[in-house]
Amino acid sequence: MPERTLDYWRQGRGRVPDEVWETPGLRVLVLADNGLTALPARIGGLTALHTLDLGHNALTAVPDELGALTGLSRCLYLHDNALTALPEALGRLTRLRYLNIGGNRIGRLPDAIGDMTTLVELRAQHNRLARLPDTIGGLGALRELWLRGNLLETLPASTARLRELRVLELRENALASVPPALRGLPLLRQLDLRANRLTRLPDWLAELPSLEKLDLRWNAVEPAPRLLEALAERGCVTLF
Repeated sequence: MPERTLDYWRQGRGRVPDEVWETPGLRVLVLADNGLTALPARIGGLTALHTLDLGHNALTAVPDELGALTGLSRCLYLHDNALTALPEALGRLTRLRYLNIGGNRIGRLPDAIGDMTTLVELRAQHNRLARLPDTIGGLGALRELWLRGNLLETLPASTARLRELRVLELRENALASVPPALRGLPLLRQLDLRANRLTRLPDWLAELPSLEKLDLRWNAVEPAPRLLEALAERGCVTLF
């Protein structure tokens, strides 16, 4: 029996259709690119949802009731809106695996994000993040973290606890040095540091046991030959 799905992609509705509230057991709701400016609090009643797509709208806020969607286990898309903040209630989504909040105006992540322990992929590109909360280390299942186009100058020490992390994108931030919290991450394969403010590199980069690609382009830095040799010997491609 097929899942109950409502897909209103690019229909220009301007509001959440009444049919949404009248469909019991709804599992997938796609409201992307509909010109939505507000999300009703009653969204919290759709507790059977495992996927919710609110991308490419004009939302300036999402209600606390979003945190009542504890059945969300697959994807939550909030990207390409006009959000400036996220509610702490988001931390109640402890079964969610994929969260996309890119393309907003978010200045900080809620501390409760560290409670979203099943997240495998977090996309927060093109926001206004100057720092990440210390609780980010609670995301023990995280494999991909995408942070391009923010204002980050460093990462919190708790980043060292992201032992499942494979992909880390830090392109177009304000890093003057490679965050020391990355040292020793056992599974990190791709590290993108393009277009930051790097002027030096730590020798420990060559000690990252799984690193396959290190991208340093558009920084005022040239890796020491010894570091390049050590990375190459381990099979890591370095771009600079």
